Amino acid sequence: MPPEGEHRVEVHIDKLLTARGLTLTELADRVGITLANLSALKNGRVRAVRFSTLTALCDALQCQPGDLFTVRRPSQVQAPT
Repeated sequence: MPPEGEHRVEVHIDKLLTARGLTLTELADRVGITLANLSALKNGRVRAVRFSTLTALCDALQCQPGDLFTVRRPSQVQAPT
């Protein structure tokens, strides 16, 4: 298991918000989570995502989980700064 902070999951909430014409605040309200928690998820600072939250995000953004997240290949990981 990689050390904390070296995960390779990229979150694409910003791209989906722009495409849907939504703000982060509007999405937080639709999903039923706090703006702080959604911001942490958007910035990749969470350790886990509940399936209920993932389902609510997909419903609100009319997308699939694969639209929200991708995994970088190990060679694409940048060293921490």
